[in-house]
Amino acid sequence: MSLLSVENLTIGYGAQTVLQSVNLSIEPGEIVTIVGPNGSGKTSLLRAIIGAVRPTSGRVTHQDGLRIGYVPQKLHVDPTLPMTVDRFLRLPGGHSRADCAAALHKAGVPDLRTRQMSGLSGGQFQRVMLARALMTMPQILLLDEATQGLDQPGSAAFYRQIEDVRRDTGCAVLMISHELHVVMSASDRVICLNGHVCCEGTPEIVSSAPEYRALFGTGTGGALALYRHDHNHTHDDGCGHDHSHDHHHHDHKPTEAAE
Repeated sequence: MSLLSVENLTIGYGAQTVLQSVNLSIEPGEIVTIVGPNGSGKTSLLRAIIGAVRPTSGRVTHQDGLRIGYVPQKLHVDPTLPMTVDRFLRLPGGHSRADCAAALHKAGVPDLRTRQMSGLSGGQFQRVMLARALMTMPQILLLDEATQGLDQPGSAAFYRQIEDVRRDTGCAVLMISHELHVVMSASDRVICLNGHVCCEGTPEIVSSAPEYRALFGTGTGGALALYRHDHNHTHDDGCGHDHSHDHHHHDHKPTEAAE
């Protein structure tokens, strides 16, 4: 049974229609990446899935009792407000320090618990947001342009962490990519959105679809770029430290999918 399904979803704001007749479903354990130009309705779709936007028509159906973890596009934390990562994760209450420590470990930043939120780097902040989303042990993670503002090494490290989370917890992932033609190679499906679903399939299938190339062919050679595995590569772990790994990690720079 699908974790969630979107049926004939249409969303409009006033006289403007931003999404028209969108259909998709997310199965347990799969990673789905949505790509599309600015204004294509990606964030509106995600907001409809979490119930923050009411559709004009169509519906979103969740599996009974579905646990959702959500990493928003942006979150402002007042820099003048003293707040440790532990305190931030425990708001509004109900979670123990052990819960916070476990979530930070899953997010790949176990040493940040006592740090001040205002002192975190962009990559560290996103890892804390990921930890917050993992606190409820979600069956599906929704990520709205979670790597926006990060450089290529930071994005690659975050993608690797998402793969580790999926591997370790079995949760599904629905991710919006702000890098118009870049997705992580672990994506089981890519959905190309531009007010409607233009095309979908594996990264290799989408990269060769005429609808995809019509949107993204200029400047990318029509290829969908993937973060691929590379050996003996050094990356930032999100804590500001570089570590060398001998296996099973992605290159910082995306490579083009085969034509």
